[in-house]
Amino acid sequence: MEKQRQKSLTIGYHLAVTVLTLWSAVNVVLMIFHIGHWQLEMNIANALLAVFAVDYFSRLIIAKDRKTFLIHSAFDLLGIIPMHPVFALFRLGRLARMIQYHHLFWRLGLDGKWSHDFHRFVYRTGFIYLFSISIAIIVLSALLFSVFEHQSLSDALWWAVTTATTVGYGDVTPHTPVGKIIAAALMFGGIGFIGLLTSTITDFFTTQTRQNLGHQQDEKEIELKLLLTKIETLTQKVDQLQTDLKRQESSHHQSKQK
Repeated sequence: MEKQRQKSLTIGYHLAVTVLTLWSAVNVVLMIFHIGHWQLEMNIANALLAVFAVDYFSRLIIAKDRKTFLIHSAFDLLGIIPMHPVFALFRLGRLARMIQYHHLFWRLGLDGKWSHDFHRFVYRTGFIYLFSISIAIIVLSALLFSVFEHQSLSDALWWAVTTATTVGYGDVTPHTPVGKIIAAALMFGGIGFIGLLTSTITDFFTTQTRQNLGHQQDEKEIELKLLLTKIETLTQKVDQLQTDLKRQESSHHQSKQK
């Protein structure tokens, strides 16, 4: 009875999180495209941010293994960054984990090689860690840049992204000594981690391609061995038939002589 009650509470909690997450995504889209009343949507975004922040830190406090929690909930942490509403889209990662928790793909018969490859790409390659560190560097640099350069959080975040990705439009530039130090740190740290992130993605797909080619080669070798085995079997049967035919011809010839 107690297990059934806990299961019902878990399902109810996950349904509530799903609804709030989807609401967050819709809210971001409405704000980006200026649909509806912007101030109302902003108030809703702030309320959702507060709810998800309380939820995240509550789960962090009660977690038995906080290190594992921080690793697997990296997107949840990114989803409560208050710098820009677009960070709320990271909350969609929560839906992916709940789908995995309830084995929905397996229940729908959609679970397969692609889901295993996705999990291996995100966690085993270290992509999630590099991605989280890269985002943290960009966000922290943007926050400090906003304080010392007296820029809005949105402009500071735009500057941090363009700087870290080596695009550098130059529309926002540091003028104070501290701002220039922050920019230099972002150039070394951000570019380094983003480079590692890019190489991780490239290595994964390169390795995946090699493995697929290796499997194809193995399959071809197996098919070739089976074909050679069949040819050898047929050859033996043909030899046996020829031997039997010669015996019959010899026997027939001897019977005629008699």
